[in-house]
Amino acid sequence: MSVTPAERRLAESKPALQAFLAQAAGAGGASLDDARPLSGGAIQENWLIDVSFAGGPMAGRQELVLRSDAHSGVAVSLSRSQEFRLLCAARAAGVTVPEPLWLCADQSVLGRPFYVMRRVAGTAVGRHIVKDGGPGGDKTALAQRLGEELAKIHKITPPNRDLDFLEMPDGSPALSAIGHYRAHLDALGQARPALEWALRWCELNAPPAGELVLVHQDFRTGNYMVDERGLTGVLDWEFCAWGEPMSDLGWFCAKCWRFGRDDREAGGIAPREPFYQGYERVSDRQVDPGAVAYWEVMAHLRWAVIALQQGERHISGGEPSLELALTGRRVAELEHELLGMTGPARWREA
Repeated sequence: MSVTPAERRLAESKPALQAFLAQAAGAGGASLDDARPLSGGAIQENWLIDVSFAGGPMAGRQELVLRSDAHSGVAVSLSRSQEFRLLCAARAAGVTVPEPLWLCADQSVLGRPFYVMRRVAGTAVGRHIVKDGGPGGDKTALAQRLGEELAKIHKITPPNRDLDFLEMPDGSPALSAIGHYRAHLDALGQARPALEWALRWCELNAPPAGELVLVHQDFRTGNYMVDERGLTGVLDWEFCAWGEPMSDLGWFCAKCWRFGRDDREAGGIAPREPFYQGYERVSDRQVDPGAVAYWEVMAHLRWAVIALQQGERHISGGEPSLELALTGRRVAELEHELLGMTGPARWREA
């Protein structure tokens, strides 16, 4: 069986990693008993690690997750140290997240920063979660719970000393985001007229600047864990920013994240109503359907830009990967959806 470059790097770093884990856990020693890469980490590397600690508060065998940068990344992703701080802030706010344990900024251990968190039970595979009878328990209850969790995230507002690395948007969050997307497209040097059309449409229809909250920016089916009973953890915090709260609702409800269950507009698991109800109950904020619809357009645009960046990681040779190559191929599908969403007939009907 062939060994991947990532597996080889981790094996070579095993002594240094064990030393770090022992020191961080206050143990007399640590043995890395098993390490298995998690699939689906196109931007970060995630490892399931089983560690036996000799003494200390975590004595015995522990099931953990190690999260580090992938060999190459995308420009809008936060660093692992920043993501660790976000995870700590979210847990303090009552959000259901894996417990963050230790951050390692010393690149001599793995060659790049990483952090370790407790493992949570269940699955995050979107195509399984949206199936009838799939994991997650009652899907209406799950949608309500996810709305409540998102509301807890949005209770974190600027200024926040623990999150001082997050930049404030320059004016309207929507216009600020459009400026970033346009810059990323220009940097890629590809002619994408459908995306330019969508950028201009979003620019002309941008909502006025309003309140700012912490937005997850990747809160969707596929980025939370569920077991047979329900939610066990919200994942993947590397895109967080200060922004408009309705943007997260638009991202969750966007067609591109329903995994084929377009009849269930809230993340492919339920109608919008229970998701909105859970959000409104905890946030004390009314959902604005028009703003959510706008941010669904922005969601497709943003995902198209990210997909282009992912494909470029493969094409450039920076990280040869079939998954990245296939992600890049999804751009045409997103462009087609964007043209349908922004055409005059679509908004006359609305």
